[in-house]
Parts: sequence; structure tokens; C-alpha cells
Amino acid sequence: MDVLTVSQASKYCRVSPKTIINWIEAGHIKSYKTVGGHRRIKKEDLDRFLRESGMPAFEKTAEETKKKILVVDDDKIIVETIVQSLEEDEYGYELISASDGFEAGIQVSHFKPDLMILDIMMPDINGYEVCKRIKTDPETKDTKIVVLSAYLDEESYKKMKEYGADACFSKPLPLPQLKQEVAELLGLKG
Repeated sequence: MDVLTVSQASKYCRVSPKTIINWIEAGHIKSYKTVGGHRRIKKEDLDRFLRESGMPAFEKTAEETKKKILVVDDDKIIVETIVQSLEEDEYGYELISASDGFEAGIQVSHFKPDLMILDIMMPDINGYEVCKRIKTDPETKDTKIVVLSAYLDEESYKKMKEYGADACFSKPLPLPQLKQEVAELLGLKG
């Protein structure tokens, strides 16, 4: 089941996000809210509304294909902050998260993210090892990796780069720089 953000629905329908919100508030489209208060729309409900209204549904062009991002951190607040921040971006990322190394491994093979935001200090996982595995596996070697660490000294920064990290950030997170870096690594910004 496809679920869209207001921004994604607006791009899909070629209307403004405000128009989507107006349609929701007028009862034309069913939606629900996440715990964080963000609206979500089932694609099938949106398609039904478009059909019944005689409006065209636009197919996505190649450049509109959503980039997939996997956020891996055992701190739920950090995960939620990053996910919400990236959801607000204009690029309509497809985001999922994992809270441990085992779950991250499953998600990498099934979800096949274009980019991974990875905390290197988690209870059951060595971030360096994950980075190395992803970058040496022919299936996942093109996955961009942004590393987060509360303890990012020069030595660990150098080590992460050696293991294949594309970018490294210290916690607390500088969200504007993180968003900029993610867009650049995914080739969405010059």
C-alpha cells in the first residue's frame, strides 16, 4: 500500500500542497495523521478521488522517482527528528528507519536505499563494519552513507572515510547541513 505525504500528493496531482489540504478538509480525500501530526494519504484514496472528479492522474517521470533513505539509529527521537526534517524537503524522499544493526541489514537488502544515515555507536552494531560491508558488496556499493556520531574526532572521521562513508556529522545534528548534504549526495542539488 502506497502512502503519500501532502507534498508527494501535491506533486502527483500537479497542484499545490494547500489544495491537497483543502481537499482533505472538505472531505474529498481521506487522510490520517501521524503521531507527529503530519497528514498521510493512501494513494488508492487519492486515485479514487481523481477518477471520480474526472481529473488525470499523472505518471511519475524518471526524475520524479523517489530517492530511498534508510535512517539507522537506536535513539528514536533522533530518528524521528531526521525523518520529519527530510519529509519536509521538496524532494519527496521515501524514508524508513531501523533501530538496530539486524533490522538495518534486513532493510538494506529489501528496501535497497539510495542513501543511508547511520549512527556508528549502537549497542549491537559496529558502524565501521556496516559501512565497509555496504561499500564492498557489489549490490550495495553505490549506496551513499552519511555517518552520525556523538564522538567524531579526527581519528574516527578518517576511519569512517577509509571505510567508505560519503559524509560524517557530529551530534547534536546540524539539520540544515545534513539536509543539504543528503540532497547533494543524491544528485538533487549542484
